[in-house]
Amino acid sequence: MNSKVSFSSVHRKPLVDSVVQQLQKKISSGYIAPGDKIPTEPELMEQFNVGRSTIREAVRVLVHAGLLEKKQGFGTYLKHVSAIQEPLDSRLRRAEIMEVYEVRQMMELEIARLAAERRDENDLASIKEHLDARNQALAKQDIKTYLEADIRFHIAVSVASKNAVVVDLYKSFSVFIRETLATIFANPEGHNPQTEAHIRLYESIRDRDAEAAVASASRYLKGTLEELFGETD
Repeated sequence: MNSKVSFSSVHRKPLVDSVVQQLQKKISSGYIAPGDKIPTEPELMEQFNVGRSTIREAVRVLVHAGLLEKKQGFGTYLKHVSAIQEPLDSRLRRAEIMEVYEVRQMMELEIARLAAERRDENDLASIKEHLDARNQALAKQDIKTYLEADIRFHIAVSVASKNAVVVDLYKSFSVFIRETLATIFANPEGHNPQTEAHIRLYESIRDRDAEAAVASASRYLKGTLEELFGETD
């Protein structure tokens, strides 16, 4: 047994997700090292304050992801692996919102810069088309169309970066981003869609002004983070 590892009881989120998330954090932080045995089912049940089925399902998720391996009669251990085999979209669903948005910020600021430097006329037409659709949907309070147009706008910006890997990564992130925006719109009166920042991003890309494009992307990302978590530095 790895006696140095302890966990907190879980309450709000789906129980399996909460257990998986805490286990993942202990693994990522090095509290559980490759080859270590994780606590037994009864120990995990007591620490997380959940039933056996929840623990078994959480362990199954991490086994499927290639993080853990079960040794019949001996217990469950952290695998010695050089790379995690879990699909990115699955990993994103287990991440905390702040973690995803920190990575999104890293990606989008560079995407904005590259788009301003590399865009062509087809890119501009696509970005503008989705920006107009986004703004029209907002004016009509058509939330479903707005969310779809917003995602398509950002994907069009990523396409303008002329980096196919970035486009694929952003498409994976877009699934999570759409769900987060839908959560924000559960209270639409308090939502700021950052329309001006999105317009400025398009104009900066059009004008090939990379510095202004990065500033515009930073502005709307900061606005979204403030809605989700309150004031940010």
